[in-house]
Amino acid sequence: MASEGPIDWGDCEEEKVCQQMETLLKNVHTGLPDPLTGPVKRSLVKGDYLYFHYGCDGQDDRGWGCGYRTVQTMASWIHLNRSPVHNPSRIAPSLAQIQRALVTMGDKPGSFSGSREWIGTFEASLMLDFLCQVPCKVVHVRGGGAELEQVAVEELRQHFEKHGSPVMMGGDRDNSSKGLLGVCTGDRGSYLLVADPHYFGRQLERTELQRRGWVAWKPVSSLDQSSFYNLCMPQTAAKGV
Repeated sequence: MASEGPIDWGDCEEEKVCQQMETLLKNVHTGLPDPLTGPVKRSLVKGDYLYFHYGCDGQDDRGWGCGYRTVQTMASWIHLNRSPVHNPSRIAPSLAQIQRALVTMGDKPGSFSGSREWIGTFEASLMLDFLCQVPCKVVHVRGGGAELEQVAVEELRQHFEKHGSPVMMGGDRDNSSKGLLGVCTGDRGSYLLVADPHYFGRQLERTELQRRGWVAWKPVSSLDQSSFYNLCMPQTAAKGV
């Protein structure tokens, strides 16, 4: 999305992420029932994370910030599950820090800082390596139900079993960033546990987020079958996280 003019982050922007640690919800999938009955194969995120979403730090980033919010959720998992926790006051980068880092590493031009340009899975992998020292595996999944069921589901299952960290999903026709927290397969197909960063508004209780579908099991069949998807998977086990 093209920029509508540089953002004035304000003098206190750098402190917003720190201040919100006491108000952001942790582990928003807790208590959500399985989407299927009977025998299932289920693999979930392991450890704590914070749920970042549109506007959660006072910055109205609707329409462009979903990828940034998913990166923040992933970064919070990395920091909360390191032992000992590294610099607990800096548990996730701010939107401005993400933009400046991408400029510093040469991935984006200087005009990217202060813009409303969105980021995808590739930028997410760069950010987590640069700021959190965690490499990522990026998996490309071609469009179509068979590819999603056979490739994406199995990649996700292996990831959650080995690494246990949240995953970012994005595509071309379906370019809305999704935070993935689990996968479940049974006789009626496979489901993805999605933490949707597009929620905007007052803070809700975990059960209300789940009731409204912002944190929910989504059938793989509900994904855009004509869109390709990329998965950004932090390789946390390799870093001893």
